[in-house]
Amino acid sequence: MNRKSRKGFSLIELVIVVLILGIIAAVAAPRMFDTASTAEENTTRQQLAVMRNAIEMYRARNAAYPTDLTVAMSEMLNGSFPVPMVGTARNKPGVHYDATTTDVDAAVDVGVDAGWAYKAHNGSLRLNVADATLGSDW
Repeated sequence: MNRKSRKGFSLIELVIVVLILGIIAAVAAPRMFDTASTAEENTTRQQLAVMRNAIEMYRARNAAYPTDLTVAMSEMLNGSFPVPMVGTARNKPGVHYDATTTDVDAAVDVGVDAGWAYKAHNGSLRLNVADATLGSDW
C-alpha cells in the first residue's frame, strides 16, 4: 500500500491537538468555577435587596418595622423566606434578632446558627457572617 494514499492522523498530530485542548481547558476552567461563586453572591445580594424592600413596604403599611421577619414577611415575599447562599451563613435558615435600640445596623453574631441578622428598632437587615472576603456592604 502506498504511503500517500493512507488517510488518518499521525501520532504527533494527535498529541498536538490534545495539548491545545489541555491549554484551553486550563485557561477556561478557573473562569467557570469563579462564575458559580459569583452567581451565589449575586443571588444573596438580590435576596437581601428584596427583603429590605419588603421590610420597608411592611413599615409603610403598618407604621412600624416587623418584630418577627419570618411571620410578618410571608405576605410581602412571594414565596418562602430566603436562605443565604454565601459565606458561613450558607444554607442557614432563620434570623438572628438584635434587640438593641441604637441606630446602628444589626450586629453580626456568628455564634448564632442563623443566616440573617435583623434589628427591629431600625429595620436593618444584613448577612449574619463576619467574613472580610465578602466586604462590608452585606
